[in-house]
Amino acid sequence: MIPELGQFSLILALLIAIVQSILPIAGVARKNSIWINSAKYLALLQFWLVLIAFMALMRSYIVSDFTVTNVVNNSHSNKPLLYKIVGTWGNHEGSILLWVLILVSFGGALSLFGSNIPITLRARVLSVQGWICVGFISFMLFTSNPFERTFPPPLNGNDLNPLLQDIGLAIHPPLLYVGYVGFSLVFSFAIAALLEGEVSSAWARWVRPWILISWTSLSAGIALGAWWAYYELGWGGWWFWDPVENVSFMPWLVGTALLHSAIVTEKRGAFKAWTVLLAILTFSLSLLGTFIVRSGLLTSVHSFAVDPERGIYILILLALSIGGSLLLFAYRAPSLEGGGLFSPISRESGLLLNNLFLTTSAAIVLFGTLYPLFLEGITGEKISVGPPFFNISFTPIGLMLGSTMAIGPYLKWKKADIAGILSRIKFLIFVSLGVSLFVWYLKTSGPVFAIVGVGVSFWLFTATLFEWMDRVKLINKDYSDIFKRIRSQPRSANGMTIAHLGMSFIILGVVGSSAWKEEVIGFVEKGSQLQVASFLVTFGGVSLYQGPNYNSEKATVKVEKDNRFLENLYPERRLYLATGTSTTESAIRQSLAGDLYVTISEPANNKFKGKWVLRLIYEPLVNFIWLGASFLALGGIISITDRRYKVGRIYRYRRTKPTNKVVRLENF
Repeated sequence: MIPELGQFSLILALLIAIVQSILPIAGVARKNSIWINSAKYLALLQFWLVLIAFMALMRSYIVSDFTVTNVVNNSHSNKPLLYKIVGTWGNHEGSILLWVLILVSFGGALSLFGSNIPITLRARVLSVQGWICVGFISFMLFTSNPFERTFPPPLNGNDLNPLLQDIGLAIHPPLLYVGYVGFSLVFSFAIAALLEGEVSSAWARWVRPWILISWTSLSAGIALGAWWAYYELGWGGWWFWDPVENVSFMPWLVGTALLHSAIVTEKRGAFKAWTVLLAILTFSLSLLGTFIVRSGLLTSVHSFAVDPERGIYILILLALSIGGSLLLFAYRAPSLEGGGLFSPISRESGLLLNNLFLTTSAAIVLFGTLYPLFLEGITGEKISVGPPFFNISFTPIGLMLGSTMAIGPYLKWKKADIAGILSRIKFLIFVSLGVSLFVWYLKTSGPVFAIVGVGVSFWLFTATLFEWMDRVKLINKDYSDIFKRIRSQPRSANGMTIAHLGMSFIILGVVGSSAWKEEVIGFVEKGSQLQVASFLVTFGGVSLYQGPNYNSEKATVKVEKDNRFLENLYPERRLYLATGTSTTESAIRQSLAGDLYVTISEPANNKFKGKWVLRLIYEPLVNFIWLGASFLALGGIISITDRRYKVGRIYRYRRTKPTNKVVRLENF
C-alpha cells in the first residue's frame, strides 16, 4: 500500500508540475494576480508530494519490502540500517527520485524565501522550474519507476554494490545533486530574465545566493567523491579523469566562471549576456552529465549503465533545454548589452580573464570526454583519452588561473594602477620565485610543472593573505579595534579570501601527490619487510573477522620510521556474502606531510600461494587537497550568509476576508 501511495504522489506531482509550468507565466501575460500567485503554492504542493514519494521508497528499503523491484535489486535484509537508507538513492531509479526531490525543494525554497524578488519574475522562474520538473518526473514515471512491484517476492534481495556500502555514499550523491539541481534554479532565473528582456544589477543580486549554494555544494560533493575514491577503491589515487568524474567537474568550472561573472553584473552592470550564457551552459553541462551517466554509454563504478531508451529520453530533454534556451539567448542577447566601461587593467578585466581560463578548461575536459564516444559512434573504433592528455592540456591553464587569482583582489573597478599594485606585491613575487628555486634545488629531477606549481601555490597563498591583512590594516600595524574591523568586512569578501586560500592548498596537494608519489609492491608473508620513502613496514599476518554482511581478512602492518615505532595499520579484504563480491579496504596513516597508504590482495599466480601482495604508496602533501576543499566550502558558506544576499524573509500577514474577485495588474 505504501509504494502505491508513493506512486500516486508522483502522478499528482506531475500534474501539478504541468499546471505550474503554464498557469503562472500565463498569468504574467494576462496580468492576472491569482494565476501569478499560484506559482508559490503549486511549487510548495509539488515539494510535499515528491517528499511523500521519497519517504515511501525509503520506508520500503528500511523494512526490506521485497515486493518492490527496486528494493530487491539493491538491498538485503542483513544489510546495516544506514546502508538500507543509503540504498534509497544508490541506484538509478532512487537517484532520479532524489534528483527530483532536490529540484522541487529549490522551487519550494524560492517560494518561501523569495519575497524580495518581484512577483512577476518569481512567477516566470517557477514556471520554467515547472517545465524542468515535468521533464524529470515524466522520465521517472515512464522509464524509471522506483515503485514497480515484483510477484512473487523473493525471500531476500540482491544487495547493494559493496563499493557503495560506505559512509561516503550517504553524503556524496546528495551534495552533488544539490549542486547539479541548484543550477537548474539559476538556469530558470536566466530564462525568466530573457523572457522579460532585462538583466539588472538587482537580478544578479537575487540570483547570486542560489549560485553560491549550488557551487558550494558541488565543490563539497566533488571533493568528497575524490576522497571516497582515494580511501575506498584501493588504487591509491583520488582522481583518474574518469568520464563520470569529468561530467561533475565541467559544471563546477563553468559555475565558478558564472559566480565571478555575476559579481561584475551586480557591481558594475556589465557582463550581462556573459552571465546569462554561463547560467545556461552550467545547467546544460549538468544535464549532459546526467545523460552520459544514465544512457548506457559508459560502464563505471560511478555510473548507472542502463538501457539506451532511458538515454534517448534524457537526450531529447537535453536537446529541448539546451536548444530552446540558446535560441532564446540568441534572440534576446543583443538587448542585454550595456554596463559601465572599464580599462584593460581593472577588476572587470581580471574577472574576464579568469572566466576565459575557466571556460577554456571546461572545453578541454569536454573535448577529452566526448571525443572517444563520438569516434566510437561514427567509426566503431575505441580509444581511451586518459590522464596524460588531461594533465598536459589542463595543467598550464590551471597554473595560469592560479597565478591571476592572486592579483584579482588587488585590482580596482573601472581602472587600476598597475605600477602601484606591483610595488605592493613585488616582494611576494620574488619570494615565490625563491620558493620555486628552492624546490628545484631539492627536486632536481622535476618535473617542471610541479616546481612551478609549488611556486604558484605559495604565491596565491601569500598574496591572498596579504591582501586580507591590508584590508583590515594589519600591514599598517594598526592593532586597535582589529576584531571590529574584521567583523565589519563584508562576509562575501571574507568568503572569497578563504576560498582563494583553499585553492592554494589544493594546488599544493595536487602537485605533491601527483609528481612525487612513491610506490612499492611485494609478495610478503608473516615477518616480511618492505620500505617506501622513509617508512619501514613489517607484515604481521592476516586474521579472519565476521562483519554484519561480509567476511573480512584483516592484515596487521607495523609501521616504523628511523627505528621508531609509529603505529599498526589494518588493511583488509572483504567478501560480501549476498553477492560474492570482494572489495579492498585500504589502511592509511595520515599526516600533513603525506600519507602512507597500504592495501593487501591475494596473488593471482598459484606459485605464490600462501603469500600476500602488499602494496605501499607514499602520497606527499595529499591532505592539503582535503584541507583546501574544506576551505572552499567554508568560503562559500560564509559568502552565502552575507546580509546583502538574503533572498527574502517570510512575513506574516493580517487575515483578510477572502474574495473571489479576479485582480488584474495593470502596471509592473
